[in-house]
Amino acid sequence: MAEDIKAKLARYKTAPFDSRFPNQNQTRNCWQNYLDFQRCQRAMAARGADAGPCQWYYRVYKSLCPTAWVS
Repeated sequence: MAEDIKAKLARYKTAPFDSRFPNQNQTRNCWQNYLDFQRCQRAMAARGADAGPCQWYYRVYKSLCPTAWVS
């Protein structure tokens, strides 16, 4: 499983289409991926596991959200 995640991260270019957010305005998509990233970080920290899979959410919200929001 870890190899699959690493392979997906290696060929990552931009956020994939998410059918929950079909409209042009991607603000909610940005917010949802930010929340998913934070939840993933907390869940992995609670388990004592590596937070590597959470980087996917980070990259997605960083590509969707305006730069001012990410910094």
